[in-house]
Amino acid sequence: MARTSSQNQNEKNKVSAFFLATLILWFVSVLFEIFFNKRTELLWIVAGSCLFQIANWVIRSFVSRDPLFVNTSVSLLHSTIISVSVVFILVNQCLKNGSDGMFEHSQLVGGTWEWAYAALCFSCGYFAYDQLDMLFYRLYSGSIPSILVHHMILLVCFTLALYRNVTINYLILTLVCELHSIFLHVRKVRRMAGIRSAKSTIVRVEWVLNWLTFIFARSLSHILITVKLVVDAPKFEKGVELPLALFGMAGMNFINVGLGIDLFNAFKRERNPQKNGDHHGE
Repeated sequence: MARTSSQNQNEKNKVSAFFLATLILWFVSVLFEIFFNKRTELLWIVAGSCLFQIANWVIRSFVSRDPLFVNTSVSLLHSTIISVSVVFILVNQCLKNGSDGMFEHSQLVGGTWEWAYAALCFSCGYFAYDQLDMLFYRLYSGSIPSILVHHMILLVCFTLALYRNVTINYLILTLVCELHSIFLHVRKVRRMAGIRSAKSTIVRVEWVLNWLTFIFARSLSHILITVKLVVDAPKFEKGVELPLALFGMAGMNFINVGLGIDLFNAFKRERNPQKNGDHHGE
């Protein structure tokens, strides 16, 4: 038993070391771009990381010291800020220039809507902060933790797009899914707060919003983006943009299927807590 525990610990240490190394390399590349290539617009990445780390300290100092609660609360803050930002960017673009041509290939690949670049940098900063927080407090499981892989892929895709200043608007559209993430995090926080009765009005309303945003803000939006990429494939120039975009969207749609299954199972458990048992960690 002790031997198995030691092996598991060694496995976790190797996983942590690998992802920490990739995060450090990513951070060095960002600093290089800012200071040596004079890309001061990338300072929004640093600003995002710092803001969410400060939020972490505030919640840890005044609300709870539970690492999972703190991490989830900061994630909720990120989802809220980015959701509001994405809606503002889209509405602002419509009001200023109209919706005609807004979703044309040239606009989505080569254009950048007002505040879109800063919002993408800010979100990138959050993923870097969150990756470090999960590594520090070991808020992951498995030999290949899906959440760490997810964050690493996003950081690579986002920063490559930011460095090359391409597909910024496409990536902003993918962040519409953060509307659903709000209710995922709300569910987790309220369960940790002890609010679990399926008969509660708060819980019922939350589940309605959870399902609506999962269907329309996450699943449907990602499917439409994937279809748009496939339809516009001949319009892409030769390079990594199209393969990277298709690979990223395939991954997102695959994750969405798994998330939908998990969400349905969680919904069934909350509807029948006595039959299925109620677990604090779900």
